[in-house]
Amino acid sequence: MTRLKLTDEPGAIETAAQIRSGALSPIEAVDAAIARIEALDGPLNAVVVRDFDRAREAARAMDGANHEDRPLFGVPMTVKESFNVAGLPTTFGHLQFKDYVVNSDARVVELLKDAGAIILGKTNVPPDLADLQSNNPVYGRTNNPFDNSRVSGGSSGGSAVAVASGMVPAEYGSDIGSSIRNPAHFNGIYGHKTTFGLVSRRGHAHPMAGGREVHDGPLSVVGPLARSAEDLALLLEVTADKPMLRREKPLREMRFLAILDHPASEIDASVRGPIEGAIGAIESAGAKVARSSNLLPDLAEQHANYMRLLNAAMARGRPGPDGQSISLADYYLLLDTQARNRYAWADLFEEFDFVLAPPLPFVAYQHDDTPIRDRRITINGKDSAFADALAWAGLATFPNLPSTVVPVGESGGLPCGMQVMGREWSDLDCIAAAGVIGELVSA
Repeated sequence: MTRLKLTDEPGAIETAAQIRSGALSPIEAVDAAIARIEALDGPLNAVVVRDFDRAREAARAMDGANHEDRPLFGVPMTVKESFNVAGLPTTFGHLQFKDYVVNSDARVVELLKDAGAIILGKTNVPPDLADLQSNNPVYGRTNNPFDNSRVSGGSSGGSAVAVASGMVPAEYGSDIGSSIRNPAHFNGIYGHKTTFGLVSRRGHAHPMAGGREVHDGPLSVVGPLARSAEDLALLLEVTADKPMLRREKPLREMRFLAILDHPASEIDASVRGPIEGAIGAIESAGAKVARSSNLLPDLAEQHANYMRLLNAAMARGRPGPDGQSISLADYYLLLDTQARNRYAWADLFEEFDFVLAPPLPFVAYQHDDTPIRDRRITINGKDSAFADALAWAGLATFPNLPSTVVPVGESGGLPCGMQVMGREWSDLDCIAAAGVIGELVSA
């Protein structure tokens, strides 16, 4: 099975270990990451907000400091532009907010710093985090490192490119419509969509809120991106607000359900091929993989309800395409529908440990400025509505489930990933299973 080779740069755990052993100092780690950004980022345009001077100051202050109980001590990293970092702008890709500088850190940023991470800057996004590519009038376009004519993904596109290219060991992004998962898939790295409510979104708010705290709303989560499952787990452990389930099993005892067909979205051969190869490797390792289950909710109905709730969450009360806002009564009825869907998935996970599915039905596509609602894409030679691809995002998002994307191969020189979904709060198990699968397919 072919797997694209990523950078040989050390990940977060390895960098922290080098610093603890004295083989590397925090300032050396920071200077090396800055040098990589300056050398590599020109044609990629991923790290669009740079805070190098303060990063160096923070690194120098760590020299000789106590690093016990700080698992990311001295590790340089970046975060998605939508996270508040004190002293830096948060624009969500809008020119009107290019000078909107915040005075406090998002909760995730606080926790990363408490764990010893040094924030070098922030990475690129689409306006309002509302596209599967990252291009905005403030910072421009981010390009895929495997083919600069193709998209980086979005909305955590800059995040994934910074990690995949080796500029930083790890990143933190957010996801409501596969915004962690599609960039991980497009760039050949690991990414984790967390269980809803596991990690605080405080300080990850649109600048239109003017610094006021806002209700989190449904569906949206924040989560890590990295080049290994182990780094994902560490980043999640230092940022999670709630306990997570652990039901670790050897792979040969795991029960998987593979979902490779969806009534709303056909999978292109460029994605089906690598995923089928990964499933074959899982079966060869002794695990059981089912292709259907009577416990699976009606996927067409789930997708329709996901899109309704997604539109409500993104609009925040503004009229939708039909000129009508969703009523409060309809909103609560939709939350009831979501709850029933969650219970159905919980029943399914009594029979299966994990669900396997594509993150999207295609690999990284050519840059396309057509609005997403009007955009078209070719799947298996057929013209298709681009927005139908969100069916694969909603598979885990609507029922609030965790999902880890693991790289499983390539098609035509472009990476391909696979979602490993689990029961609510089983985030660490999803990541561990993804790590085992990643080792299988790269062996």
